[in-house]
Amino acid sequence: MRIRPLPLAVGLLAFAGIWLADTPLRDFGVHGSRPALAAALTALMAIWWISEALPMYWTACVPLVVLPLARIRGEGFGANLAGALLPYLDPYVFLFLGGMGIAAAMQQWNLHRRIALAIMAAVGTEPRRLLLGFLLATAFVSLWISNTATAAMMFPIGLAIIAEFEHQSGRRLAGYGAALMLAVAYAANLGGAATKIGTVPSAQLSGLLAQRGDEIAFFEFMLLGVPFSGIFLLVVWAALWRVGRADAPDAEVGRRALASEARRLGPMQPAEGVVLAVFLAAALVWIAGAPITEALRAGGIPASSALVEAAAALSASAVLMLARVGGSAVLAPRSLRSLQWRTLLLIGGGFSMAGAIESSGLSEWLGVQLVGLRELPVAGQLVLVSATTVFLSAFASNAATIAVLLPILASSAAPGELHALLFAATFAASCDFALPAGTPPNAIVFGSGYVTIPLMARTGVGLDLLAALWAALWCGLMVPLVF
Repeated sequence: MRIRPLPLAVGLLAFAGIWLADTPLRDFGVHGSRPALAAALTALMAIWWISEALPMYWTACVPLVVLPLARIRGEGFGANLAGALLPYLDPYVFLFLGGMGIAAAMQQWNLHRRIALAIMAAVGTEPRRLLLGFLLATAFVSLWISNTATAAMMFPIGLAIIAEFEHQSGRRLAGYGAALMLAVAYAANLGGAATKIGTVPSAQLSGLLAQRGDEIAFFEFMLLGVPFSGIFLLVVWAALWRVGRADAPDAEVGRRALASEARRLGPMQPAEGVVLAVFLAAALVWIAGAPITEALRAGGIPASSALVEAAAALSASAVLMLARVGGSAVLAPRSLRSLQWRTLLLIGGGFSMAGAIESSGLSEWLGVQLVGLRELPVAGQLVLVSATTVFLSAFASNAATIAVLLPILASSAAPGELHALLFAATFAASCDFALPAGTPPNAIVFGSGYVTIPLMARTGVGLDLLAALWAALWCGLMVPLVF
């Protein structure tokens, strides 16, 4: 555990300064001084998250300490305690948890490797096509499994394929090796942005929309996310081929490398079939979440898409834990230890902070102060938001960046542009390609020995700029068609 005293102190000073200073936030109409406290809390968490003064999940727990004593939701301690705690139990937290359980079962039985190798073999073994296949395989896995988990899973596959290439070629493939490693990070980030469960920012956006009564179904999210990611993957492919083409191996080497990896996996095991069947069933419920929710409501059962999707995810994980094949649990307890439990706190902390901004009246105050944003043309707003998000996420985690930005945007954007701006920021948060600090997948592949900071920066800066423009264009055109 790492604690950084200087940013820790800066965050505390910012909290005290905003809370105690005589500003309009101390006396904002019927809300009184509550906006000042919410602003102080937001500043504290933003500084600590972005600077990593404390482990991110510790910072995510700050609302549990501050809000029950703050009377942001009224005079009663119970109401404030419930307001602070309930966001950590949001359905989207459990949706993410269930998705992680399915991912753990896939990893336990190497189903993710089999899926990835099948996609790569289908696309082709010629070096350029193999690179595309690796991008598509990683992105597909990341649709359903968190981008961090996907990168951790695909990283050793990429290294094994590179090692086989180098063994067959008798030389080090610095360029092609770097391209494959960057493909792991970039495709995991882009694939994760395409569904509600692929990355933390997607879950944060879905939860924020649900809090505001604008729930989006799993399939509707995919209608926006999958084409956004899929089209930009082709841009990434072109950029990475420029890196890898100089020393790319021939097609026969690629064929032998994939065959070697397939031999290591061996034939499909019965437990893999169980995991695949349960995963497909859960995915079917997620995709059909909207009509299922409507049918439940028509039957008098209070339901929401988030509850239906979370129930499907948790049920799938429970089935996998209870199922036995050859006397072994399909999802063993030891595999659960690899789950990103702390990420659940991060999601809940972001929801709790957003709830404080809304209920304290700070959102109204921000809307007044940031009225200038509304006066820009819609295209200008989208480009500004996308570029700012990409820039910030280059230096801080995308989860921390979006946890701070979404509530502020929700408070300041005009209703007609709100959804487009929120989606543009969310997609852009997963589009940092230039620095290892931007996302966990970037950091994972940086340890491969093939990727250097200058190489990632040269490749990624141009992609960052294109991604910001693409997020603005796509969300400006397509989000209004869904909402």
